[in-house]
Amino acid sequence: MLASSKAFSGFAVDDIDAAREFYGETLGLDLEVIDGPGLLQLNLPGDRGTLIYPKADHEPANYTILNFPVDDIDAAVAGLTERGVEFERYGGTELETDETGVFRGGGPLIAWFKDPAGNVLSVIESTGI
Repeated sequence: MLASSKAFSGFAVDDIDAAREFYGETLGLDLEVIDGPGLLQLNLPGDRGTLIYPKADHEPANYTILNFPVDDIDAAVAGLTERGVEFERYGGTELETDETGVFRGGGPLIAWFKDPAGNVLSVIESTGI
């Protein structure tokens, strides 16, 4: 019944204007307003539309909602840091990161950051996937 449906994912934010600026300007993603001023669509490569919608009682996801594969994690982290993105730093856990926020403890190289609503995103080196 749903096998041919073009499913898509979505996530909530508490401030749609802050999301528009962060995803469109800071991250430089293709973003459009749909169905009026309250909804945004991320147009990700591979025809992967992702809906961003406002939710007044939004609580940030405490897991990674969106991963961005990159060829060079260090270059991606440096470039995003220059654009004002702050990477999460974890110490004393199995996910301990280095001073730039990159996890190098086995598996793919990955660095986590948050959007203005507190949702967790990552850049992940594609050679490790």
